[in-house]
Amino acid sequence: MKIKNALLSTAAATASLFAIGATAQAATVIVKAGDTVSQIALDHNTTVDAIQQANHLKDVNLILVGQQLEVNGDDSTTTTTTTTTQTSQPAATTQSSSQTTNQASQSQTSQSSQTQSSQTQTSTPAAKTTTQQSTSSTSNYSNNSSESAAKAWIANKESGGSYSARNGQYIGKYQLSASYLNGDYSAANQERVANNYVASRYGSWANAKSHWLANNWY
Repeated sequence: MKIKNALLSTAAATASLFAIGATAQAATVIVKAGDTVSQIALDHNTTVDAIQQANHLKDVNLILVGQQLEVNGDDSTTTTTTTTTQTSQPAATTQSSSQTTNQASQSQTSQSSQTQSSQTQTSTPAAKTTTQQSTSSTSNYSNNSSESAAKAWIANKESGGSYSARNGQYIGKYQLSASYLNGDYSAANQERVANNYVASRYGSWANAKSHWLANNWY
């Protein structure tokens, strides 16, 4: 009786140890891209049939990325692989963050360069306009000075610069015909009529002076 009880106790202990070992070997595998059931079975020291039965797979050739499979085998490889994958993720994230930062920096540099270029292009026409206006003003001043000098020269030749000078039908500072003045011999009217006469006949006082030099009259 004692021997029988000892044998039963030994058998129970052995069954208990076997159960513990089986439990320790059970693992959950998350399917990754490129995984196959046969490869998973090989990695975990089990069989394709065992994985199919444990997970009720209708087609062992059809498993999905992210799917969880119960595997009765050594899970050390799976744990190591998972740890490696998780460790590498922050590096990828860091690299992505670095690339994003570099791209943002390049974008800001490009925008800054474009803004500076735009400001330079905008300021250039203004500088040209100022130069043109300055040149135009200088030219007008030169022309006005030349015209004034020619006008004064003719007035001096005709009347000595006197608005009251008379020579027959020619009256005033520029010795205009009385018909041109229409009876108004004021200085203002003489200036106005003289300017209109020279503009219509010669185009400018400088041209009128040239004509006077060639013909002694204008």
